[in-house]
Amino acid sequence: MVVEKNGSNNHHQTFYVSIDQQIDSKFFDDDGRVKRTGTSWTASAHVITAVIGSGVLSLAWAIAQLGWIAGPIVMFLFAWVTYYTSVLLCECYRNGDPVNGKRNYTYMEVVHSNLGGFQVQLCGLIQYLNLVGVAIGYTVASAISMMAIVRSNCFHRSGGKDPCHMNSNIYMIAFGAVQIIFSQIPDFDQLWWLSIVAAVMSFTYSTIGLGLGIGKVIENKKFAGTITGINDVTKAQKTWGSLQALGDIAFAYSFSMILIEIQDTIKAPPPSESKTMKKATLISVIVTTFFYMLCGCFGYAAFGNSSPGNLLTGFGFYNPFWLLDIANAAIVIHLIGAYQVYCQPLFAFVENYTAKRFPDSDFVNKNVKIPIPGLDRYKLNLFRLVWRTVYVILTTLISMLLPFFNDIVGLLGAIGFWPLTVYFPVEMYIIQKKIPKWSTKWICLQLLSGACLIITIAATIGSIAGLILDLKVFKPFKTIY
Repeated sequence: MVVEKNGSNNHHQTFYVSIDQQIDSKFFDDDGRVKRTGTSWTASAHVITAVIGSGVLSLAWAIAQLGWIAGPIVMFLFAWVTYYTSVLLCECYRNGDPVNGKRNYTYMEVVHSNLGGFQVQLCGLIQYLNLVGVAIGYTVASAISMMAIVRSNCFHRSGGKDPCHMNSNIYMIAFGAVQIIFSQIPDFDQLWWLSIVAAVMSFTYSTIGLGLGIGKVIENKKFAGTITGINDVTKAQKTWGSLQALGDIAFAYSFSMILIEIQDTIKAPPPSESKTMKKATLISVIVTTFFYMLCGCFGYAAFGNSSPGNLLTGFGFYNPFWLLDIANAAIVIHLIGAYQVYCQPLFAFVENYTAKRFPDSDFVNKNVKIPIPGLDRYKLNLFRLVWRTVYVILTTLISMLLPFFNDIVGLLGAIGFWPLTVYFPVEMYIIQKKIPKWSTKWICLQLLSGACLIITIAATIGSIAGLILDLKVFKPFKTIY
């Protein structure tokens, strides 16, 4: 017997099993796939490594916009909403019966099973736009970190006398060139080693940022910052900054898109996968919030209202310069891997669609086997080569036109928060549990969704306003930092 297992990008892995193994259910789950082995601890580890990333770097700036009272409160509110809506989403992994119902393997499949029609297309559009935005944001962030390494060494050599101005374009082009090479790795499942390296790097630079913040507070012998946050700006700037901060915090908590894929790694009942995933979500949100509060609050305590947009590249820290270099090198390595993790599903979607649309095209479907000494033959697909290269070039060009880390992060967080974290989970849960319209629970869920929609609109407006303000003083391809 042959058992086919779908990867996250719709590629198939094939398993050959004996008749004895087929009879013995200990080898297989109820859907015929090889038995899942995940636990609440492995699931929470997946979530934590996926969530703790570049979003942590802007949290000190976000708290500076909101102040000592509103900043932590907003962070706790986002943590609660993310946890609550994730619990609702966990219930939708299986259709109907939480133990024996049909499984859904991806976020899109859950939306298709419960909502169907136009909402599936809308969900796909938002997800893929989000993935494109992440690619742009990561290109900008990596260039800023590469510049930070060069500048910290320049400051060290000149004793702080040289302003060390430079242009970010060459660093974005370098990042894009690396991504063109990595993008030719055909399948998502061949990137497992890159994901592990990226996860280690994200913890490395986040921990260094936290350590430097604590060190700065000890050095200053006081907690900087004010109750209301930044107050030496115009009312309009204060408003836009506060709204953009909401988007930055939302971005730091976004993991709904991958929750179902993670839940699909959990071993079968008892207990039910939803029960295990709820526990994993609680663990991961508590750990992540604790870590975010430390990074954001100590960053703000260290620099107060002058907290930089990116904690490790805003040059609040100058020494030890070698530790800053390690942290920024870790950011670059993490973002190289993270870029691929986020782009591979989009690559796969376009390639699968094109293959179905043009089944007789050699350009789209033919693989040319190229021998590589010491390795298996590399299957070169011309369409994959051209399409992925063009995609990386386009995202790099857009990054060069909009090199604003905070604005991009805020916009991404704002756009993705309500639909992916709140709206779809709430609507699917209502259908899954057959909650009567206008019942108390239905009204409460709709009020939550409506409130989060207002926050998303406000954060989007704030981020767009921030982009417009930055573009007024920015000259594409010419501005020197």
